[in-house]
Amino acid sequence: MTWPGAELARVRMVHLGLGAFHRAHQAWWTGEVSRDDPWGIAAFTGRQLRAATALAEQDGLFTLLVRTAEGDHAQVVSSVSRAMDGADVGAFTTCLADPAVRVLTLTVTEAGYCRGDNGGLDMSHPDVAADLPRLSQGPQDFTPIRSAPGRVVAGLLRRRQADAGPLAIVPCDNLIDNGGVLRRVVLQLADAVDPALPGWIEESVSFVSTAVDRITPRTTADDVAAACRLIGRGDHAPVVSEPFREWVLAGAFPGGRPAWEQAGARIVDDVTPYEQRKLWLLNGAHSMLAYGGLLRGHATVADAIGDGTCRHWVEEWWDEASAHLRQPASVLADYREQLLLRFANPRMRHLLSQIAVDGSQKLRVRAVPVLRRERAAGRRGGAALRMLACWIAYLRSVPDDPQDPPARPLRGRSRDLLGLLEPELSAETDLVADLDELVAEHTGGE
Repeated sequence: MTWPGAELARVRMVHLGLGAFHRAHQAWWTGEVSRDDPWGIAAFTGRQLRAATALAEQDGLFTLLVRTAEGDHAQVVSSVSRAMDGADVGAFTTCLADPAVRVLTLTVTEAGYCRGDNGGLDMSHPDVAADLPRLSQGPQDFTPIRSAPGRVVAGLLRRRQADAGPLAIVPCDNLIDNGGVLRRVVLQLADAVDPALPGWIEESVSFVSTAVDRITPRTTADDVAAACRLIGRGDHAPVVSEPFREWVLAGAFPGGRPAWEQAGARIVDDVTPYEQRKLWLLNGAHSMLAYGGLLRGHATVADAIGDGTCRHWVEEWWDEASAHLRQPASVLADYREQLLLRFANPRMRHLLSQIAVDGSQKLRVRAVPVLRRERAAGRRGGAALRMLACWIAYLRSVPDDPQDPPARPLRGRSRDLLGLLEPELSAETDLVADLDELVAEHTGGE
């Protein structure tokens, strides 16, 4: 089905990880500021073709349903000029070799960076190990490349070959210093592929750190029907989001960028305070609600925050985490109040099972940093331990759940699971004993 009147802007940005969050966040922001200076996006899926197929049939147009407690507001977003299969690495690298393209954004999840325990690239990761010999053959089709760092390196090889000019790479996943994280894994892989490539990257490519915030639940059949009703035409790829949105960026854009600040984005010198606030207060609370709420029989964030016990756990976590944040107490208090309103929105069906995926990746950057700071201050870190205990109890409650592969073989052993997140902490006998006690509390003493 073709949507009438679609005008596709020239592609000047490439995105890897086409999904609901990208469409509700980076694509929306770019569309808002591209009326006078169009920046079309070539958006590639992670590995699933479905999202690209539905968008391509609509000329890249889709409906954003902004959902409040009172009702929905529908807006058609037109910044995605090309929606493409992420498995087509040849098309991805061709786009990055285009001199008109000056920005690459990514939403590949925390697990997509393929990091090892030391924070660098895990060269033994199956996808990375398979990508390395293919990348070492030099710029070519690259269709079998599977990892996100591998696809970025493949695109940079092709861009260097084409002498296509400077590029800013903008990761938008929930990691502290996500620009630095991506820079590290890309340079490590680049050095293994071609020792001359890191030098070219340092001269031609910038890595921008970001903090992103907009709750975007999975789209349901009811959401599809609501979008069609509001816009008066069929839409097989609508996205649902809350009214709140935030995007904070720090870093250089040597080839230019959309004027995102005109729609409310913040360009700052240091994104770390915003990243930590969002990662610990919003994402950390989400993890607490996900594992604790699922154990208590809830399905959505709104259900869980309406449970007095779950809300108490979240408030305890916020108190503990806030002690280690650099922003003023009044700013943090306002943010917490906003979060309670956002979480309680009864019309946002943000599934706890969606948030619970890849806990071993998420908790490493949500719970562990706060726990380490609490221990360094001579305190127990009880709220962070509660979050970890709920995660472990949840893993034991779903023995066949495939959504956290590194944790699956360890699900019955608290010390080993803690070691998976932070090996040093697993050596602290008193901490492990405290964790075991909390796990028993959440598993009925098993």
